Amino acid sequence: MPIGAKRSPEDELQDWARLQVRAGFLDEGRMRAEVVSAIEAEMPGLDAGVLARAWLAGAAADLRRESATWPAETDHDRLQAVFGECAEHDVPVLQGVEDHWAAKAELDRRTAEGRTPRGIAWFTAADVWHAVDEGMLEVNLWHGSTANAAPGDALLGAVVSCFERHGLAARFDEGRIEVAARWQRRPVG
Repeated sequence: MPIGAKRSPEDELQDWARLQVRAGFLDEGRMRAEVVSAIEAEMPGLDAGVLARAWLAGAAADLRRESATWPAETDHDRLQAVFGECAEHDVPVLQGVEDHWAAKAELDRRTAEGRTPRGIAWFTAADVWHAVDEGMLEVNLWHGSTANAAPGDALLGAVVSCFERHGLAARFDEGRIEVAARWQRRPVG
């Protein structure tokens, strides 16, 4: 598409369906329902069910083809290793959550159980979509008290060094950890 060209609502929705497939957070039924709902809202009068099935099937086929060319270990694999290590060190990572309220709820739940974590990290589905297309995942990090991580924090240093140990360049900028990583999640099934 030429620079400055406006995309149609259909182009935008089809791309959004592609990003849903690539993110991999929703099961097939929920993904179809979300795409159908978006089509009905943005393009009323069309057969949303048929379009959703076609777009999702096409996006899934593209992902299967592309993933066959990926290296044995992808950035997504490295990210999951980082998140697992963070969890082992009492910093759970919430993936693809709606917003910061999910992190707050998880901290509240753990605190109510008498086990406030050292910290909590999270990112939204929109952050993942950015990593799919642009190769950069932005991760939020709080202390267990909900205080934002800040330059010089031992927690921030530990998390950033964990990304780097797993081969992912990371830096703290404007309140978030920017991780140079493509979201290359392999298709399931």
